[in-house]
Amino acid sequence: MREEYRLVDGKKLRCGYTTGSCAAAAVKAAASLLLGGCQGTDFVEIDTPAGKTLRLPIENSVLDDNTASCAVRKDGGDDPDITSGCLVYASVKKHTGQGFVIEGGEGIGRVTLPGLDQPVGAAAINSVPRRMITDAFREACEASGFTGGLFASISIPDGEKLAERTFNKRLGIVGGLSVLGTSGIVEPMSEAAFCDSIKAELSVLRALGYDSVTLTPGNIGLDFLARNYPDLRPVKCANFIGESIVMGAEAGFSNILIAGHIGKLVKLVSGSFNTHSRYGDARQFIFAALAGSCGANKLLTAELLNCATSEAAIDLLKSAGLWEAVFAKILDNTRRQLDEFCKRHRYDGLRCDVLFFSSKHGLLGPGVFNT
Repeated sequence: MREEYRLVDGKKLRCGYTTGSCAAAAVKAAASLLLGGCQGTDFVEIDTPAGKTLRLPIENSVLDDNTASCAVRKDGGDDPDITSGCLVYASVKKHTGQGFVIEGGEGIGRVTLPGLDQPVGAAAINSVPRRMITDAFREACEASGFTGGLFASISIPDGEKLAERTFNKRLGIVGGLSVLGTSGIVEPMSEAAFCDSIKAELSVLRALGYDSVTLTPGNIGLDFLARNYPDLRPVKCANFIGESIVMGAEAGFSNILIAGHIGKLVKLVSGSFNTHSRYGDARQFIFAALAGSCGANKLLTAELLNCATSEAAIDLLKSAGLWEAVFAKILDNTRRQLDEFCKRHRYDGLRCDVLFFSSKHGLLGPGVFNT
């Protein structure tokens, strides 16, 4: 494989290939070995949905009378991927029927909740990797002239242990990892991959019958909601608030609550629906401007502009007797931004609200799910 790179935040980072690509290449090598079309191959080539051809090294090839097994080592490039370095195995044998059967073996998770790419009970091998594996089967059969049926079992040793560090349990995938990939290529530091995980979790909740969903940026929000609203099933959305609202609307939710620390969510006042600092950070200016509109003097305004944290800004406003008035404006302006966001995207039936909290002061304002 000719190495490819992407420029991310000014850094040149190497691309990799997905577990789906690994599985397809391992299947092609094992099927070729079983059918005699390519004995003991060191490399196989597969075409990816991204339009790129990968030439991947094959490891641990074993052939007995009935079964061939090969492995491909996952390379996630410079993406922080827990599966990088793992061996993805394919064990291939003939079966008496026609066509190709794909199953999950050791270390591959099993779907237990509706709403995911695969039905409940199926191995967590997504549809794009399944198509890639089917193409790999077909190419091996054409090379050897075989017209019968083939069965493949995909496995990832230690997959069950590694899955504990993923979102799989929250998604209802138990017993191992998922075989994923929509392009066959791993983009370094892929925001798309994280958004895909959000979309999958939203899909599961909607399929379970939830009409309302709570989005929270991070672990602080998850912990706060677990302590105070244990009946909710919040979805962690990181900085992708706008993208997550869009995905929630498209999944069919009627109510979306954005719940989080005021230091993160106050950015929504300025219309920042991706709250990462690289897109700007106007928190001090928001506090100062709103305080000024509530009668703050120049000294307090200057102090707010120099606050290191939102918690410190709250303390200053409380001392000045302006906190309630300023927070009312924060709440009103945030709700207005949410309404305008929904109107821009033509989500007329979607109701969005916000819940702010502070590490020091606790719950700061109402949201639709706790009124």
